[in-house]
Amino acid sequence: MFRRRKDGAERRGTPSEWVIVGLGNPGVEYRDTRHNLGAAVVEELAARLGTPLKVEPRLPAKLAEASLDGHRVLLAVPTTYMNESAAAVVPLVRRGGLEDLARLLVVHDELDLDLGRLQLKLGGGLAGHNGLRSVAGGLGSESFARLRLGIGKPPSKDRGADWVLSRPSRADRAALDAELLAGADALDDVVREGFDTAVARLNGAPRG
Repeated sequence: MFRRRKDGAERRGTPSEWVIVGLGNPGVEYRDTRHNLGAAVVEELAARLGTPLKVEPRLPAKLAEASLDGHRVLLAVPTTYMNESAAAVVPLVRRGGLEDLARLLVVHDELDLDLGRLQLKLGGGLAGHNGLRSVAGGLGSESFARLRLGIGKPPSKDRGADWVLSRPSRADRAALDAELLAGADALDDVVREGFDTAVARLNGAPRG
């Protein structure tokens, strides 16, 4: 599935231990919305590591290759729209040299978690998330890891799209900002200490 190509997606040098992708929509109009929380978390981690994300001209993504406590990590944010995320993630997996999709960690907003709650998960369903659906379809698998960032449910079921794409209230913004920092901490834990240890710390239970 992941053959070498001449479009910038082929692996150059040592493979990454993790490929971490934050989902969102491009453009300033979406930047501070709930739906872009995943992208913001990855941008925060990149900034902490002193490796800001840069546009990759041969891939539809901004990315940075970093070392975190000696672990090689490829950080990325697609420059596609959410429902086309696979166009970036599939070549990023190839570029990172991943042979195990459990080493692909997708960071995304989650309506089914309360605002401020975070959860690490390996595989599982897609919960109606357009970005996850695109990634799973492109990879032909749902067995990748996820960091789920709770944004809470909308006031009514028919307002889901407005909810994720709207800018939050001041109180919700403060909660999301705290969640952004906690999300970057969780990614740091995954890379430094391993997925199972990070799961036990964040979720209070081992993955399974």
